[in-house]
Amino acid sequence: MCGFSVALRLGPGIADLGEVVERMTEVIRHRGPDDEGTFLSGPVAMGFRRLSILDLSPLGHQPMLSDEGQVVLVFNGEIYNYLELRSELLALGHRFKSTGDTEVLLHAYLQWGTDCVNKFNGMWAFVIYDRREGKLFGSRDRFGIKPLYRYRAADCWLFGSEIKAIRASGLCEDEINWPVAADYLINGRLDASAQTFYAEIEQVRPATAFEVDREGAYREWPYWRLEDAPAVDPRDPAAAFAELFEDAMRLHMRSDVPVGVHLSGGLDSTSIICSSARWRAIQKAPGSLMAFCYQAQEFDESALIADTVRQTEATMFDLETSPQAVWDDLSCMLRFQDEPVHSVTPIIGYQLMRLTARHGLKVVLNGQGADETLAGYPSYFRDYWNTLLRDGRIGETWHEIGSYVAVHGGRQSGLLLRQLRHYLQGKLHKSDSYRRLASWNDRRSAHSDGWFSAGLSRYLPARRSDGGCGDLNESLSRSIRDEPLPLYLRVEDRNSMAHSVEARVPFLDYRLVSFAYRLPANWRMRGPWNKFLLREAMRGRIPEAVRARPAKLGFPVPLSKWLVGPLYEAFRERITSRQARERGIYNVDSIVRDLDRHRRGEVDVSANLFRVAQFEIWSELLRSDPGMRVGAV
Repeated sequence: MCGFSVALRLGPGIADLGEVVERMTEVIRHRGPDDEGTFLSGPVAMGFRRLSILDLSPLGHQPMLSDEGQVVLVFNGEIYNYLELRSELLALGHRFKSTGDTEVLLHAYLQWGTDCVNKFNGMWAFVIYDRREGKLFGSRDRFGIKPLYRYRAADCWLFGSEIKAIRASGLCEDEINWPVAADYLINGRLDASAQTFYAEIEQVRPATAFEVDREGAYREWPYWRLEDAPAVDPRDPAAAFAELFEDAMRLHMRSDVPVGVHLSGGLDSTSIICSSARWRAIQKAPGSLMAFCYQAQEFDESALIADTVRQTEATMFDLETSPQAVWDDLSCMLRFQDEPVHSVTPIIGYQLMRLTARHGLKVVLNGQGADETLAGYPSYFRDYWNTLLRDGRIGETWHEIGSYVAVHGGRQSGLLLRQLRHYLQGKLHKSDSYRRLASWNDRRSAHSDGWFSAGLSRYLPARRSDGGCGDLNESLSRSIRDEPLPLYLRVEDRNSMAHSVEARVPFLDYRLVSFAYRLPANWRMRGPWNKFLLREAMRGRIPEAVRARPAKLGFPVPLSKWLVGPLYEAFRERITSRQARERGIYNVDSIVRDLDRHRRGEVDVSANLFRVAQFEIWSELLRSDPGMRVGAV
């Protein structure tokens, strides 16, 4: 896990390309405190910061050059199947100096060219300078676990692991991308496209490869699509998934440094830690398995966690925090994130990564991605029932809703009627006229509560055509491709790397995701159960109290309660600041009115209030800290 910067000069305007890349690489020092390196030749400069995880020796140094010096690589991430690829390449005549995955990636490109990405199982962002053809070639992993940003200046291309690297180049303007900002403030939408909060700085999209030739022509293409996943044998999906999961965990446990786990009382992290414990026992790993946990007093999961700790014999470390500590850490977290986040929860994640680093761990596993790929959110029940209705299975829909109501509560007939209405609205959504009306209504309602100016709402992008409310697979595809998974992965990467920790997400092994996607919908949802496939696969493998718990708490943070008491004054001060009033996009009096209504218990506007307060803090950092430069944590 590391960070890199790349600059390709296209004209005579940049006097010192090496100095540009040095500035870009310095501001991402936190991503790699163990080693650094630069490469400069002709029109290309590369900078690298290393966090040593595999092959801790100097042989893993980057930028890494091929034996002839004609191909140069900078790479962030892990190729988990590198040992298998190494054996394949050895059989083809390749020879290796190191024992890590970086050299395997380099030789994979030498052997298979741009098709090498199809051979990788892992998380990655990399750029290769092929001096033989005078081009850059790069790629980002299938789900975008590892970041990569690009910027086209007048006479150069810039690439970096974080936005701050490109900003630190001194070659781009700090202009707010107001369509993105408006979509966030009004709709709460983040990371749903290639655009960022900075005009002209964009993400390289997941599952994408690209080339830039010596003239600066940029070409990109998708190399993988979830929809093209191969068919699966459905005879015993639970057993097959369990076998795949254990193999994914085997690969994700590969490390030359200890591996820990972030644990909650939930199904995903419990599955991971129990599998980790099994693999450690097989490998006779020294020391104890370390687990890190945050438990809000308002959402006690201690009994479930205790069951898991007893089964795994893990050593637990609990995060202790407070509302004031969370507020105090917001600014520092935003410096690492470069962009606003969706809620207070990422601040807790930031603190949990700090706790992990303080106990000497460089690698941690967590359950990110399971909800979006295995249908873990309550909203997916509606998509599942929609799938049944689409197929004309009304009787089965009635039965499934009845099973759901028996556990979660509600009225079966009322829920069915709402589902039928939802289904018909989805049909309407497929018409252009309905989407135009919906887009107009978005703009009208954007300032109907009086919080935002009409000018801000005009920046709102047109509502995207996503095909309306489709089946469960369509909804999961959007969750993986557009939102919320890209946002959660961005947050996870920046929070972990802020503390020089590598976060690994085994549920995003592409084999697991592809397998689940090809199963019938009732293997994701069934009766009252979400993630039905995972629940069945984990029978006898995790504590039954966790496996059979129907409720999902996520990663709860009681911001609504905090705004009534300990954080009320802090939020009010930020919202009523001179900066906020002079920005000209808010009706500050209306926001303060609703803050006070929230305090009286009349409404809950905590999510909207957080977005406004956070945007103001981010804007202040943007103005006062041009590179979003970060110092010691």
